[in-house]
Amino acid sequence: MQHQKHPLFTLLLAGLISFTACNAQDESGRQLLKLEKEIPLPNVKGRIDHIDINLKDQVAYVAALGNNTVEVVDLKSGKVTGRITGLDEPQGVAYIPKHGEILIANGGTGECGFYNTTTLKKTGSIKLADDADDVRYDAEADKIYVGYGSGGIAIIDANNHKQLSDIKLPAHPESFQLDAKANKLWVNLPGSGMIGVCDLKQLSLVTKWTKLLPRANFPMAYDEAQHRIIVGYRIPAKLVIYDSETGEEIFSGPMVGDVDDLYWDAKSKQVYISGGGGAVDIFKQTSNTTYKQIAHIKTRGGARTSLLVPEFGLFLIAARESGNEKAALLVYKVN
Repeated sequence: MQHQKHPLFTLLLAGLISFTACNAQDESGRQLLKLEKEIPLPNVKGRIDHIDINLKDQVAYVAALGNNTVEVVDLKSGKVTGRITGLDEPQGVAYIPKHGEILIANGGTGECGFYNTTTLKKTGSIKLADDADDVRYDAEADKIYVGYGSGGIAIIDANNHKQLSDIKLPAHPESFQLDAKANKLWVNLPGSGMIGVCDLKQLSLVTKWTKLLPRANFPMAYDEAQHRIIVGYRIPAKLVIYDSETGEEIFSGPMVGDVDDLYWDAKSKQVYISGGGGAVDIFKQTSNTTYKQIAHIKTRGGARTSLLVPEFGLFLIAARESGNEKAALLVYKVN
């Protein structure tokens, strides 16, 4: 009697096939990204998660989740100039320029700690449920949004370090995007196989996009001008673009495997995607409903976390330690 495959096995197999297919793709478009420098991250072990940046001082904050630290990286000197320790699986990190602080969301404890960017000393703390993860800062309202736990987004006052409210969700939120003017927030909920749309006035989930063929939707970007939500799936590895108002699919196409971050650059009309499959893919919008892949640039295996910095024309990729290669922040110039 043939044994039925376990659902988890099926998902892993699909992911492996997707990863292998993308990994076999020929390199192209290398002229679009030039590796300017590799900044070593000394003594950083394990997985690396989100990145944010202090534009004024050109300092990047790298959440070294597996190392339980946040690395402070000076992009001008190309050196690590500080380290925040005593963390528990730091995932989300947000620079708060108005207050000269960064917020670090800890996945292990659910603590969201505020730290002074000059002294790196803790200035405040909020305890959420476990798995505090992705973070967004609304500078105009001076509010911070943190996805956490088995289903919630906390809204925090950046000035007094107090939680203002909470949005309940049916599963753990991965990447999310907000449009404060429209009072909307879109969130990836892979545990429920959906994308959720939240009303920021009602503080509730009001719409569910459930007609999703791919699975494991983790990164998300927002094209505000064209009202589009851009989502990266891992199973299979696919880029899908939706109408943000209706949830209707506009475009889909294969991309690099093990995607963790993607960004929309409105000026160039390009999507930048970093995947643990060891490459950056770039898609360019060529018509109202068409996006063409114009680059597949090899990086490092497992280097899936990134940050697009359009103000400086930079694309930062965090590469974890692997084999003989030490952990590093890869700094690419966008051409």
